[in-house]
Amino acid sequence: MVDKVLTANRLTDGIAVWLDANGKWSTSLQDALVARHNEAVEALEAIGKKSYADNEVVDVAVVEVQETNGVLWPLRLRERIRAQGPTMEYAPGYAPADPEFIAV
Repeated sequence: MVDKVLTANRLTDGIAVWLDANGKWSTSLQDALVARHNEAVEALEAIGKKSYADNEVVDVAVVEVQETNGVLWPLRLRERIRAQGPTMEYAPGYAPADPEFIAV
């Protein structure tokens, strides 16, 4: 099974977030809790549904990642861009994505 993490967008500002091991939403993919078996994925999905129902986040999804040398890499380009930030200036405090990180 491929490793997976739970991602969403904060309701307050739309910034991409990932669920961490403490059950909090983090702006860093590297803080994400990694699900490595089906039961863990089901638990992440349940947490995502509750967070959505509680109006904490929107666009909740479980996405595939690969861990390489201790760094989490999303397998899809869309998720790499979301993890690194937009490919252009977007919001104060958020720099454009690192082209090497999002390179396929």
